[in-house]
Order: sequence, then C-alpha cells, then structure tokens
Amino acid sequence: MSSGTTYDFPRPDQPQQLHEEIAQTRAELGGTVEALAAKSDVKTRAKRALHDTTGRARRQVAAIRKRAGEISQQPTVRRAAPPAAAAILAAVLGTTVTVAGVLARPDSLTHLRR
Repeated sequence: MSSGTTYDFPRPDQPQQLHEEIAQTRAELGGTVEALAAKSDVKTRAKRALHDTTGRARRQVAAIRKRAGEISQQPTVRRAAPPAAAAILAAVLGTTVTVAGVLARPDSLTHLRR
C-alpha cells in the first residue's frame, strides 16, 4: 500500500549521530511537554497570579502610607481664593440680591399682568 511518495530526510551516516539527534529531539519534546503542562495547570497559574497581585497591592499600600506620613508632617498652608473666583462670587451674590429685591416689591410684576 505504498502511495509512491518518497520522503527525502537527511540520513546520518553513523549510528552515534542518529542517537544524538534522537536524544536532542527527546529533550526538546520534554521541554515542550513541560511548558504545555504548566500552561494547562490553571490552579497553579491562578495561585501565582493571586500571589503576584497581592504582592503588588501590598507594595502600593506601603508606598501610599509612606507618602501620607510624609504629607502629614508638612505644615498646612491655606491659600486665598484666586481674585477671579472672588469676583465671580461677588457678581453672583450681587445679582441674587438685586433680583430678590426687585421681586420683593409688590409693583414689580404689574407690567407682566397686562
């Protein structure tokens, strides 16, 4: 039942060379099998990811605590509101007082009733 196809594989001339190639191929396949087994071990991978994430979170918390301690040691400096904000606040308050005063007069809305 030959299909008539011939394969042209390089054939080593010496049996020792053939044995070395077989040993090298086995080692490569062994590494590949180990890598596939490690990838398919979901439980171990999940534990490793959890451990890595926990460690990273702990380092971040420690850094934040350190920074918070440094900031708490600094004196508090209160800054005045910028002049533009004060001007806007004055304008809004002035407008509110004016509108309230106009609406409080009984004759202020008589022109709307006509």
